Amino acid sequence: MDFQIIKDSVKSSPAFVLDANAIIDVLSGLASLREQCGVKVLYALKALPLASVLELAKPYVDGYSVSSLFEAQLAYEYLSDSGSIHLTTPGLRPDEWQDIVRYTTHISFNSLSQYQRFAEQGAAELSLGLRVNPKQSFLNDVRFDPCRIHSKLGVSIDELWQSADFEGIKGLHIHNVFSATEYTPLLKTIEKLRQYFAKDLAKLEWLNLGGGYLFEQIKDHSPLVAAINQLRADYQLEVYIEPGKGVVGHAGHLVTTVIDSFVSDGKTIAILDTSINHNPEVFEYQRQPLLHEHNDKGRYSALLSGCTCLAGDVFGEYQFDQPLKIGDKLVFKELGAYSLIKANRFNGYPFPDIYLHQDKNLKHIKQDSYQDYRRQWLAD
Repeated sequence: MDFQIIKDSVKSSPAFVLDANAIIDVLSGLASLREQCGVKVLYALKALPLASVLELAKPYVDGYSVSSLFEAQLAYEYLSDSGSIHLTTPGLRPDEWQDIVRYTTHISFNSLSQYQRFAEQGAAELSLGLRVNPKQSFLNDVRFDPCRIHSKLGVSIDELWQSADFEGIKGLHIHNVFSATEYTPLLKTIEKLRQYFAKDLAKLEWLNLGGGYLFEQIKDHSPLVAAINQLRADYQLEVYIEPGKGVVGHAGHLVTTVIDSFVSDGKTIAILDTSINHNPEVFEYQRQPLLHEHNDKGRYSALLSGCTCLAGDVFGEYQFDQPLKIGDKLVFKELGAYSLIKANRFNGYPFPDIYLHQDKNLKHIKQDSYQDYRRQWLAD
């Protein structure tokens, strides 16, 4: 993507620009994996449930992965009965159960108690499974680790092995990495499943290997292909993967404009017309997002700060070839996942406009309005 052309073409600011071609490139690569080993691909809505993404993904995927009733309903509307919808969540609510049954095809229960409560309510048309915590951690940051101590995510593999009862269970779901760029964690996890359950895996119909892998950054897919082919041959399983960030992470960019600049305690502060509240993970995980204009050797530095009154509304310090001026446009790169979906209107600032960039065409597809803000806070 030519960011200078994007900055010149985008008429509003801040603006979230979605690169459709980048998404299609990743989906095409996943389609190639599917051809090599028969793996079924589910797009995980939690990364970015934008309608344009669902439409782009639909020809390339076998369904969607969801984590709530609203996600399930949205997936159902776009899928039109042409694929499967897999749900797993710790927060399954009794008052939503009948709608969940209506909109999904597969459910991986998060605990044995959750399974026991809801399976008894009747779900003959669904394929029921369990999310398993394989008790294997590959992450140093516990904030991202599904297998952290006292994890809320999944049935302990030891507890499930001790019960040794797959009665009524059609599949297992695992997910124990985040932003992985090689397959060693997955291969080790599959091997542990084999060691624990052996031929009992043949009693199942499917195995969901979860998400957390950045497929476009992995050069050699042969270990995954071999592992999935072996699982299918040994146990006659349908095998699923559910990429989310791996599909959209590199495909979303935030265009913003400098609206003020001044010096504070010897450092230049540049106030932008966006906010970390439009990308909350900057604050949640103390991340500094990539900036297109940053140059490590640049002579001029500035603290890029958001426009809200939150003192910590700061993106970080960046280096530039020229001093920033009011009116300059900047682009934060690769914010396609977990940005818009977590964004909020703190201080009443609207969400960024949304543009779709495809084949050199830029289409304005959504604008947040005062009426949207008003509806959020006024009673019906």
